[in-house]
Amino acid sequence: MNQLMQEFLEKRLSRRQFVQALTALGISAAGVESLTRCADAVARGTDAAPAQKITGTGGELVVAQMKAAGVRYLFTNPGSFEVGFFDAFLGQSGMTLIMGLHEGLVIAMADGYHKVSREPAFVNVHVIAGTAQSAGQLYNASRDGSALIVTAGLLDNETRSDERLLAPRPGFNQKDITRQFTKMAWESHHGDSVATMLRRAFKVATTEPGGPVYLAFPNTVLEGNATADIYDRSHFLIPSDIPPDPRRVTQVARLLLESKSPALILGDEVAKAGAQPEGLELAELLGLPVHEHVLPAYHSFPRHHSLFRGQQFSGKGKDVIVNAGEYDLGDFDGSQASGPSYEPGAKVARIGLNTQAIGRNNPFDVAIVANIKLTLRALIDALKSEASAAALNKLRDARWNGAAKREVAIDPSHVGNRVIHPDELGWTLEQVLDADAIVVSENLGGSNQFLSTGFRANEKSWISNSGAGLGWGIGAATGAKLAAPDRQVVCNIGDGSVMYSAAGFWTQARHEVPVLTVVCNNRNYQTVRHAYWRYQKHMAKADRYPGMHLGNPNIDFVKLAESQGVAGVRVEHSSDLRAALQKGIDVTRGGQPFLVEVVVQKVGGGADSEWYQEFSLAKTRKRSV
Repeated sequence: MNQLMQEFLEKRLSRRQFVQALTALGISAAGVESLTRCADAVARGTDAAPAQKITGTGGELVVAQMKAAGVRYLFTNPGSFEVGFFDAFLGQSGMTLIMGLHEGLVIAMADGYHKVSREPAFVNVHVIAGTAQSAGQLYNASRDGSALIVTAGLLDNETRSDERLLAPRPGFNQKDITRQFTKMAWESHHGDSVATMLRRAFKVATTEPGGPVYLAFPNTVLEGNATADIYDRSHFLIPSDIPPDPRRVTQVARLLLESKSPALILGDEVAKAGAQPEGLELAELLGLPVHEHVLPAYHSFPRHHSLFRGQQFSGKGKDVIVNAGEYDLGDFDGSQASGPSYEPGAKVARIGLNTQAIGRNNPFDVAIVANIKLTLRALIDALKSEASAAALNKLRDARWNGAAKREVAIDPSHVGNRVIHPDELGWTLEQVLDADAIVVSENLGGSNQFLSTGFRANEKSWISNSGAGLGWGIGAATGAKLAAPDRQVVCNIGDGSVMYSAAGFWTQARHEVPVLTVVCNNRNYQTVRHAYWRYQKHMAKADRYPGMHLGNPNIDFVKLAESQGVAGVRVEHSSDLRAALQKGIDVTRGGQPFLVEVVVQKVGGGADSEWYQEFSLAKTRKRSV
């Protein structure tokens, strides 16, 4: 890619040839547009005007600056106190309003869009109440470091009365709500500073480690007149292509060459940096076993590769651990252990730009604070420089037989049952979906091991979140499809999760966003039930799990989607599964969203229990009213 950029800047490639070459590399349409825009800005250099001075309402300044920042979509649930902003947005070319019916939904849409496009995503929510309602999905976005610029209207409670409708409570301000879920939060009280503060929001959100930010504008600022300079994004978005220190790279290379039992941990920062090819090349060069954490937002390494060892890593028996872009062990698995997760004497190398993660819980021997893609490439080159090809092959062969793929077989007893086993659903999805489908998953208890996810042309992309806050999937799948309209997007979601975000079907129908939603319906909060059962006390002995059964009445997800304009079909028998999924695929290829509800077995401890605490308020009445 660097070579292509250089050829374009040196005018050896036309703009059209540059775009075609980027597309051939498998970069998404949004990614191509972003890179081309950056290249154009660099090519213009100092000839371009540094700023455009604009006089108008605060809302007009916000819209002008977000457009200069390259915003394509405004994700929003609008309110009456943002009138100055929406009045300015009307009629703008190049930007599209994507409407959601709840603030949590629009945050999830923006998160899904960002995760696929790698572009900062722009959101507007409604004053204090909308800000509060967005918090659950802001939590998820903050865990994953997603670059979201979240704006809101504001009714100032420090002008006269501090007890105003839809304003912060007396003595508090609106940005307090979002502080723990954002990198930074501001309120802009002067029209002349609106554009400056918005640029700052973009800069903070996108600078590694990325994360959501929050900026509130009083209605008086959005509606009042002001003057501001508007800058192109090339003047305030900071590049992350920071090269590594060659001395430290050589140090890590020598540790790996001298190691008897090394391991490679690849975190979400690998995918964010586009470093998956380098991670795979490094693993295959030395036959390194590869691990990820328990709840990754991305699959940075091909899951069906023979070197992949799963999401649990104890460090047992490992003398050298290279941790690229991952949080410290214990950060994601709920462990309260205070000691190091590595064996005594093990050498640990940490790589990445997220200095908050490096050394957070566990000590390290080498830390390289640099772009992961550039660092892994330098590490591969250093290994080849420090050792001969024959020596590298000997190390690789001692650990790995060279098989690039492992087969993931299904238990035959899980196929063709009266009630569909979740394994059969996961296995069938792998067979019928496009080889390069984007799977947006909010199905914690699903059989996802059958999906051949990775990053290469013949592998599905995996998008999830590491926060596990429910209500993310439907919105995120909508955003993912907006970012990659020419790829199949499938929302793989549990029945409990759907009920947190079902209003997202309306957005898919309104904007013709052809997502295939597959609901895994076992009428149970299965992940929570497993925790109840593992406790092995009163609930497990009685085989009664309060609040877990989602039947009586049974939720009809097909009717739920159809009420919002999304067609669907319900599957109860394995013989109908493949045809139903194929119908959904055909409908989405035709340009419409579709839902397939699959009734599946409950599995694991307590699976046979359908107990719930019965209560009828109607029967307690003394009057029939």
